[in-house]
Amino acid sequence: MERRVISTKMQEEDIKIESSLRPQTLADYIGQEKIKDNLAVYIEAARQRQEALDHVLFFGPPGLGKTTLAGIIANEMGTHLKITSGPAIAKPGEMAAILNGLSEGDILFIDEIHRLNRQVEEVLYSAMEDFYIDVVIGKESGAAARTIRLDLPPFTLVGATTRAGDLTAPLRDRFGIVSKLEYYTENQLMDIVSRSSKVFNVVAEKDAVREIAIRSRGTPRIANRLLRRVRDFAQVYNDGHLDLNVTNHALDALKVDGLGLDEVDLRYLRGIIERFKGGPVGLESLASAISEEATTLEDVYEPYLIQIGFVNRTPRGRVATPKAYEHLKINFNGTLFEGEF
Repeated sequence: MERRVISTKMQEEDIKIESSLRPQTLADYIGQEKIKDNLAVYIEAARQRQEALDHVLFFGPPGLGKTTLAGIIANEMGTHLKITSGPAIAKPGEMAAILNGLSEGDILFIDEIHRLNRQVEEVLYSAMEDFYIDVVIGKESGAAARTIRLDLPPFTLVGATTRAGDLTAPLRDRFGIVSKLEYYTENQLMDIVSRSSKVFNVVAEKDAVREIAIRSRGTPRIANRLLRRVRDFAQVYNDGHLDLNVTNHALDALKVDGLGLDEVDLRYLRGIIERFKGGPVGLESLASAISEEATTLEDVYEPYLIQIGFVNRTPRGRVATPKAYEHLKINFNGTLFEGEF
């Protein structure tokens, strides 16, 4: 099955290329101005006191730069960054080993931190608050089992989540800095695409850069991925030059419309409008109707559709808005606009 080009999920290609595109300092980071300004203050204060930065939680839709900000914090603090994810840590002992391997001032970045299981999460409580962990030696249920306390060097935990509501209160309350990342504006995405095109050594006209930005769903990861695909078309059809014509041709071939919606988004909207008369419809019913997982709809598709005003979430379920009908050229009575087929 072909990968969805505008998916915000990290793909293997992204892992290989994003490291070369990621800014290394707050000054080079584009967008999220309020978060940047505040982080600059917190980092400078921590450096002046020669202390570890307080624990940081970033939340918001995927692809907006949470991992990049964690790397920037490590660079600005002059320390090392260690990266893991919630699903990758299955046992408390694994978390204890990670924490015990940290040096003073290190940044531990845990992606999808809301997916830590409860036993693993509990190891973090004392580590975050008092910089120690209790380790059980021997079988936990045996009479010979005993607990020893390991002191940890001061460190900074940077957590990232797309579902802040799924974090438990004890874990959430231990973060001193909590920041929500917002979708990017068209101008900010244009700056990102322009910067990335220079890294790729590609000549891109302003109109082409704007078109990529418009169709990027407010997400830098998608903007960079679309740029790579448009670059391929430009190389084959236009001697590597990115102009508006080759950009439109490439994006149309990828079936990404003028608002950044693809076939999956359109199937989602048509599912509400055509199968459930515009809603309200429950998430599980909609997921079953269009053969998608409910969690995928909620985490991947819906945030942008809600952001652009095409879908409302109500207590009774999902409802398509007039803007969605207009975009699909469907009247409220279910018929196509005049002249549409």
